[in-house]
Amino acid sequence: QVELVESGGGLVQAGGSLRLSCAASLRTARPYTMGWFRQAPGKEREFVATINWSGSSIVYSDSVKDRFTISRGNARGPMVLQMSSLKLEDTAVYYCGVDIHRPWMAEVAAENYDYWGQGTQVTVTS
Repeated sequence: QVELVESGGGLVQAGGSLRLSCAASLRTARPYTMGWFRQAPGKEREFVATINWSGSSIVYSDSVKDRFTISRGNARGPMVLQMSSLKLEDTAVYYCGVDIHRPWMAEVAAENYDYWGQGTQVTVTS
């Protein structure tokens, strides 16, 4: 049984900050990559940021680079997305994903993720 639980979403004014967290409960001792994706109304799910099992490899989308920071405490600890300088276009449901097959990689392709959380809403207002 796998459970991913996101938290920290909410309403924030443009220019503000939010901190998202994802806690994963997996019945495996294997390390895994984690990532954040988001989906705005009427749009496809898009990649935001990803971090491999050790934290040695991190990738951001161009749209959030230099504004968001992804981190994880350890190979099995919660993953955090610190979001700063938020823009209206950051409004979306944010999803946490886990890739158990390529833990050494910071995986940007959603189709390569094995498990997903239920999502948390982030709304940025003017």
